[in-house]
Amino acid sequence: MDTLQNLDRPSVLGHPGYRSFVASRVFSSIGFQAVTVAMGWMIYDQTHSAFYLGLVGFCQFLPMVILTFVVGHVADRFDRRRIGLACQLIEALTALVLAAAVWQHWIGPAGILAAVAVMGAATAFERPTMAALLPNIVPSSLLQVAIATSTSMMQTAFIIGPSLGGLLYGVSPVVPFAVSAVLYVIASFNVISIRLERLQSPSREPMTLSSVFAGVSFIRSRPVMLGTISLDLFAVLLGGATALLPMFARDILHAGPWGLGLLRGAPAIGALVMSIWLARRPLQTDVGKKMLFAVLVFGVATIVFALSSNIILSVAALFVVGASDTVSVVVRSSLVQLLTPDAMRGRVNAVNSLFIGTSNQLGEFESGMLASALGPVLTGIVGGVGTIVVVLLWTRLFPDLTKVKTLKG
Repeated sequence: MDTLQNLDRPSVLGHPGYRSFVASRVFSSIGFQAVTVAMGWMIYDQTHSAFYLGLVGFCQFLPMVILTFVVGHVADRFDRRRIGLACQLIEALTALVLAAAVWQHWIGPAGILAAVAVMGAATAFERPTMAALLPNIVPSSLLQVAIATSTSMMQTAFIIGPSLGGLLYGVSPVVPFAVSAVLYVIASFNVISIRLERLQSPSREPMTLSSVFAGVSFIRSRPVMLGTISLDLFAVLLGGATALLPMFARDILHAGPWGLGLLRGAPAIGALVMSIWLARRPLQTDVGKKMLFAVLVFGVATIVFALSSNIILSVAALFVVGASDTVSVVVRSSLVQLLTPDAMRGRVNAVNSLFIGTSNQLGEFESGMLASALGPVLTGIVGGVGTIVVVLLWTRLFPDLTKVKTLKG
């Protein structure tokens, strides 16, 4: 019987092409996380400014907004593996330039923000394109477990990447950028090795205003998908404290780069534990209600983190933040992939990626701006309370969310 209960992680990991896909995403993510931590620490070390920390998130977000709809159309018309390869090579070159610039001591805040913008543009193409590629690699019967399994692998990268970035920066500011360049090159070798079970169905629509925005129209016509994506958008936009971690690490918890790496890795550890659990025990009943409850827990844990002055409690709170957020990630990703035809996946995943980027990068900008006025603690409290309010509102605005029972394809 083709049910999720009969699926296991080894059957997914043994599938042709899937291991190369996961390896490419993992190495790319480790490189990106390591570079992000190093750039965040470096710009705060140079400026001691919450405003500049917020600008890091904004410079990642802006290219995504500008490019999103072009990205989706490109991903639906061309080989997604080649697009991923090009993006990873650009990211490798950017990391290498950063390493040289730090070594020669000529990079300042403006140069760091410029590099962030380039990485943001490459990531704007890479993430939705790679996400749209997954259903061409595994059959639909394996898709839900494939998503949960790849999420666990990605969370492993999110654990290793920030910790690696913090530790290597402590050795020398040059090292995390040089190592990240190598990791991106390894990722690019894996992406060209991906074997497809089903060939991509290229879109033959000419690039018109209607076709470019087709992903938006598709999502708007499906209230469950719109509710799930927008819930994650507003919850993380309000409740994300990632941009302020250098401030918490240095000024409140009195930890150095190692402490920052530990704080950045804690949500990923929580997410890893939850994603492994979901890969082995997929959500079978009352999926919508469980997702809403998980986002509620996300908000509460954010408040606990903001109030904490003990690094152990802070790490524990961030662990819960990551674990609860993963439930929303798996539900959202499964719905997007299962409800979207292949010829539309690039555009729909681009819109989904824009929502994710808005919640993450614009959320970092919002947190940085608010923290410059209110301070990091009050900013975290306001964000956590805002997340809880969003959950309560969404149960009324999108009642169909509470009616989602399963994630069967």
